[in-house]
Amino acid sequence: MAEDAPARLLVVCLGNICRSPMAEGVLRARIAASPLAGRVTVDSAGTGAWHVGRPPDPRAIATAARHGVDISALRARQLSRDDFARHDWLLCADRDNLRDVSARGPSDAHSRCALLLDWAGAKDVAEIPDPYTGGPTEFDAVWALLERAANGVVARLQTTLRERAGA
Repeated sequence: MAEDAPARLLVVCLGNICRSPMAEGVLRARIAASPLAGRVTVDSAGTGAWHVGRPPDPRAIATAARHGVDISALRARQLSRDDFARHDWLLCADRDNLRDVSARGPSDAHSRCALLLDWAGAKDVAEIPDPYTGGPTEFDAVWALLERAANGVVARLQTTLRERAGA
């Protein structure tokens, strides 16, 4: 990623109605409030097609809104082959998503697929659990992990940009 080139991130979960749209929302908010504003794009997708075209789960929308982030305009979409060319990093919610994403991409894309929390530096927690069958407590727990991931992503990208600028 060159200093002036934007980083393009894609967050992936199973259906693109809970974890990945919440991640997209919190990442966009943290990036917009940082020196990375305007230099990083964030999108989300799901590995499955069940919810394509639908808004995020109402519980995900409510959780994000409680934290000042509006994700209500997002719409679910399925991961496409083009995503591997359009994004620098494909950041997955859990190991099953990572396996599915890696299997769908060209061989040269595997090094750009990672677990979101791991990539963000949260080494003590590997996966973001799917809150779909849970309630507000599960959605709040996922939000806390996503906030942690967003802070780590911002820190990592700022460090990368500083290192590239000094090179």
